[in-house]
Amino acid sequence: MDRPEAPAPSIDPELLEQAARLGLDTTNWTEHDLRLHLQKLDPAGGEARARRWAEENAEAIRRHGERIEREGCFGEEWRRW
Repeated sequence: MDRPEAPAPSIDPELLEQAARLGLDTTNWTEHDLRLHLQKLDPAGGEARARRWAEENAEAIRRHGERIEREGCFGEEWRRW
């Protein structure tokens, strides 16, 4: 009996685009390994991605910070340190 093939793991399209620009063959790479390799080859690309992520998520980060200020951290009442 034939087994169905497992779905291929998806890799962040932005990472694939960066790898293509650098001429890398991404066959058999995990997203984690590709991300680490690209950080070594093209650190500016990772920094740009991090900046975009922070900008895209600034509102959620701000609101989370406000909630922590207002309500405290989860489990704070049980913390002994």
